[in-house]
Amino acid sequence: MSDSTVTGPGGHRDEVAVPRTVTGRSAGGARALRDRVRRPRRPRLWFEILLIGASYWTYSLIRNAVPEQKRAALRNADAVWWLEHRLGIAVEASVNHAADSVGWLIIGMNYYYATLHFVITIGVLVWLYRWHPERYAPIRLVLFATTGVALAGYYLFPLAPPRLMRGGHFIDTVMVHQTWGSMASGDLKHMSNQYAAMPSMHIGWSLWCGLTVFMLASVPWARVLGLAYPALTLLVIVSTANHFWLDAVGGVLCLAFGVTVARLWYGRWPQVPRAVLGSGAAQPARGSGAGQPA
Repeated sequence: MSDSTVTGPGGHRDEVAVPRTVTGRSAGGARALRDRVRRPRRPRLWFEILLIGASYWTYSLIRNAVPEQKRAALRNADAVWWLEHRLGIAVEASVNHAADSVGWLIIGMNYYYATLHFVITIGVLVWLYRWHPERYAPIRLVLFATTGVALAGYYLFPLAPPRLMRGGHFIDTVMVHQTWGSMASGDLKHMSNQYAAMPSMHIGWSLWCGLTVFMLASVPWARVLGLAYPALTLLVIVSTANHFWLDAVGGVLCLAFGVTVARLWYGRWPQVPRAVLGSGAAQPARGSGAGQPA
């Protein structure tokens, strides 16, 4: 409460208690707190290593804990294969057989499928951390949200990969060529849910990597490689009979969800930096003119 002086009819002054508004101050405090929470902060190396390791462990645990609903997964694979025929895009078997006819090519694709999925993604995270710390948190959130929503797809829509279809005439290239190229084949098949093909996180992650590099790289050749990486990954996942085309569409939709989450949380597109990080904020240069940027 605060006191206010008013003049009465007889000219005398009266002290009147006027309630002090707190709405503006509380709203301003809430806004400041929200902005402080949403503002990207300079990443800490130990925290990022712990966070990424724990997140991937949790993702793998949940993904592999989803029941391998073989009957439903095979039924869904038949439905996807039928739909692709209706759409005129059911050419995975032809691509699979053509790639398998070139030994060195398909063996290379097997190793590509098994390794680059992780190596490139971690490499882009390290690159972001080192060279674009002001963009790191929003773009990392895109990756995490993309991966998180994929878990719902594995649970709600179990799907057998083409190589496990009945009557699909696909070649399991890892088994045929005896290469260590997939967590879902050979001796490693018991460590991974084989019926979690929809959506394809090979596409979701590779597209995240490619778009990040394309938007932020300063040299043209790096930007070209950024765009080529998800395109080559798409060819690999189909050639090795690990995914349908529509699995890739699912990966793209998951990435779109991740971008939307980051956009809503930070109030801007993930690739757009904030002028000041939460710590180590830039200060105006001494002696600079009033109209010159720091």
